[in-house]
Amino acid sequence: MKRVIPFSRAFLPCVILSVAIIASGIFGYFTKGINYGIDFQAGFIEKVRIAPTALSLTYEGSQSVTVEQSSSGIDLVVTGVGSDNQTYNFPYSSFSTVGSFASAVTSIPGVRVSVAAPADTPLGSVFPDSSVLARLSQVEYRLHYVPSGAAPVSADEVRSALSGYPAAAVQGVGKSEDRMFQIRVPDDGTDENASATIKSAVSTALLGAFGAGNVAVYTSDFVGSRFSSTLASQSALLVIMTLGLIWVYATIRFRWDFAIGAVLAILHDALVMIAFIVWTRMQFNSVTIAALLTILGYSINDTVVIFDRIRENMRLHPELGITDILNLSQSEMLGRSVITTLTTMLAVVSLYVFTTGDMKDFALALLVGMTSGVYSTIMIASAFISFIGRYRKDGGRIAEKAPRVRVAEEIV
Repeated sequence: MKRVIPFSRAFLPCVILSVAIIASGIFGYFTKGINYGIDFQAGFIEKVRIAPTALSLTYEGSQSVTVEQSSSGIDLVVTGVGSDNQTYNFPYSSFSTVGSFASAVTSIPGVRVSVAAPADTPLGSVFPDSSVLARLSQVEYRLHYVPSGAAPVSADEVRSALSGYPAAAVQGVGKSEDRMFQIRVPDDGTDENASATIKSAVSTALLGAFGAGNVAVYTSDFVGSRFSSTLASQSALLVIMTLGLIWVYATIRFRWDFAIGAVLAILHDALVMIAFIVWTRMQFNSVTIAALLTILGYSINDTVVIFDRIRENMRLHPELGITDILNLSQSEMLGRSVITTLTTMLAVVSLYVFTTGDMKDFALALLVGMTSGVYSTIMIASAFISFIGRYRKDGGRIAEKAPRVRVAEEIV
């Protein structure tokens, strides 16, 4: 017979531990708050890189010339009315340096190039400013780079440049030598044209501190106050509806106390995630909501599987009490729960190791949530069922109907 682990002995200590974790999260929420992303906090968010100009392109002519950069090279596309479109390809494999690229570009009629970086700078290391239209004109179109051995730029230097916005939050992205920063400036809702106003002010402040042509914008977003508040309320409603539907499903399939135990388990997972987000200062955005809902779905799946085994053991072992049934069922399903979770975690760990940004946060949230999901199914949901069972007349067992026996009449 399989060894039965007395999980019930740990119910009370685990409940106390969970209450402590959740209480710390609530305390942190009211003292530190949540690091809301731009989705839930009205304002402007921009990723910039402090990097000088590697080369600049200009164009004088009647055609339209656009610059397209990909992982394989740089293309210049020439279009115009009454002429055939033509694409000039400059793959990194053939034009590996800025100098070779500049020499080749001059063969395109009307295109002029000015090189500021050393000629042997790898062409694959240059990048554009995404805030500038990638169409050449008489105004310089710049491609930037980070010089080899350049001194790192600290987040404090960027904060100092944005001293005109005391509420601005600056966070370094990647390695210090990458010189990349995320800037977030809240919007109080008083300026109808806040998007353009904040963007222009931030750009002016950075260029004034680091010099013209030394700042490249990677991404830029703005969320209005009305949209952010609507998204926050809809996200809260979505989580509440998810909990409600899970309760209805578990009630129909099992019993009301089983359903409440399941809801308590996934509510526990959600609150543990909130505590983790509060204390680690992980950004709370739409990706975090997606991770949270994924965790809830994963947790209820694990819980339903355990509940099925509990109900089955009630039929197979009518002589056992509810606590013994819980211990037996959890022991039988422990291997399945652990192996399933670890297998899923392998894929999630790969996401965490090999990705960056929001996807890395998504993977980290899943790792914490899946661990909490297994724990809550074994300790929290079962602890509630065991507690309620003490006060039920049937001892917490599911009443099973006596099987019907069909008696064949003897024909004389």
